[in-house]
Amino acid sequence: MNYLLPLLSVLFGYLIAISLKPRVKQNLKLLLAFSGSFLLTLTVTHLLPDLYIQHAAGELNIGIFIMIGILFQIILEFFSKGAEHGHVHGHGKMTQMPWLLFISLCIHALLEGFPVGHNKDLAYGIAVHHLPIAIILTTFFIQAELNKTSLFFFMLTFAVMTPLGTFASDTLPVLNQYYTQITAVVIGILFHISSTIIFESSEGHRFNIAKITMIILGIVLAGFL
Repeated sequence: MNYLLPLLSVLFGYLIAISLKPRVKQNLKLLLAFSGSFLLTLTVTHLLPDLYIQHAAGELNIGIFIMIGILFQIILEFFSKGAEHGHVHGHGKMTQMPWLLFISLCIHALLEGFPVGHNKDLAYGIAVHHLPIAIILTTFFIQAELNKTSLFFFMLTFAVMTPLGTFASDTLPVLNQYYTQITAVVIGILFHISSTIIFESSEGHRFNIAKITMIILGIVLAGFL
C-alpha cells in the first residue's frame, strides 16, 4: 500500500480529469483545503513527533533541517509556479513539454516518498494530497492543449516518483544513514505545502463555512490514523 496509494491517487486524478473534465473550481478548492488539512495533521501528529522520539538524544538540530525544507520548497516553487499546491494558471497554448515545471514537481514528489517506509500513515496523506493536484494539473494541460502523449508521460512520471522515493529509502543504506536529516527536510516541505494549500484554497484568502468544514473534516479523519 505504501507504493500503490500515492501512485493510484495520481492516476485516478488523471482519469477523472480526462473523463469528467471538471469545471467547477470551487469544488476543487474545497478538495484542496481538505487535502491540506489532512496532510498537515498527519505531519504534526505522526511524522514530526516520531522523528523527535527516535532521535531524542539531540545530536542534530532537527529544526534547522525543517527550515531547510521550507526554503527548498520555496525555491522549487520558483520553477513550478506553485503547481504542488494547485496554483496553476493558463498561459495560452503549450507547444512543448514544460520541463522546469516537470523537473521541480518530480523532485518534490520524490522527496515526499522518502519517509513513507518508516511512517506508513503518510502514504494516505500523500495520496489525498496528490489526488486534487493531479486533477488540476491534468485539467490545466488539457486547456493548454498539451499533446496527449506529453500529458500522459508527465502524469505517469509524476505518479511513480513518490513510490520511487519510498523504494530508494527502503533499499539504499546511505539514505537510511541520513534518514533524520531527509525526513526533517520533507517535514519542512510538507509544512509549507499544506499551510499554503489551506490559505490559498479560496479567493482573497477568505474563510467560509464550506472551507472550514472541509478543513475540520481533514483534521478529524487524519486524527483516526
